[in-house]
Amino acid sequence: MLSTGALRAHLLAAGLAGPVATPRETSLRSYRLFAARDPRVTLGIEPLWRWGEAELLRLMAERCGVSGDPAYRSGPDVIDPERTLGALAAFAERLGEAAGRRAPVLFGTGHPHRLIGFYAALADALSAAGCLVLTPAQGRCVDITTRFGVRTYLVDYVRGVALVREADLSAAGRETGAHTHSPLPVRAVLEGAAEGGWPLPELVVGDHGWVCGAGQLGIEAIGLADTDDPALFVGEAEGQVSVVVPLDDAVRSDYYRPLTRYVLNRACLSR
Repeated sequence: MLSTGALRAHLLAAGLAGPVATPRETSLRSYRLFAARDPRVTLGIEPLWRWGEAELLRLMAERCGVSGDPAYRSGPDVIDPERTLGALAAFAERLGEAAGRRAPVLFGTGHPHRLIGFYAALADALSAAGCLVLTPAQGRCVDITTRFGVRTYLVDYVRGVALVREADLSAAGRETGAHTHSPLPVRAVLEGAAEGGWPLPELVVGDHGWVCGAGQLGIEAIGLADTDDPALFVGEAEGQVSVVVPLDDAVRSDYYRPLTRYVLNRACLSR
């Protein structure tokens, strides 16, 4: 079993925590846009409270460990590994609870190139524990506004993990899909589940709009978030999102494998 100390060392060595690749300028821009309620960064969360830039910076300093100094405007941002470890333990506890009651679970990612392996291993473990890993609405079209205009994407699944891919690609089920922050895919999947007679998920696991979109609809949601993803932490602070793990969400995919082992062990789902 991977010890907490060994995982802490890995988080720092891999750039998952400590100084991360996300620039401070990018994080501050996200806080500014969230304060203006820009849908590109609210990710489907409709805040109950007023969140200005100063309040968001204080929240992110508390939840992530970024510098709370508003004068620090450029350079690397920082995630406190102790906060990551604490959140991973809570994340594992939620997975273990879902496994214990054999709950239907939905996995979805807007970072398929980096995180598909992490989520897929969790999906495999929950399936083996008797949970139904949901895969409704495969092939459904979703129109998402991007910086290039509105584009049509298709819902697809890879190893039980939902993602979207561009509609003109024909690699369904094989290649990983597109990067997205939108909550529209999870709304389409939930709508497809209701229409197709699937049970609704009792837990959604993922990132970006998959977590925020589900949480806003009252479904328990847990996930991962970087320093420039304030929406998930706002959702957690307000009670729409259950657990958010602060970490760099765009490092090499194999760097997440020790986290997978740690979470599965903590959740008593290792085989």
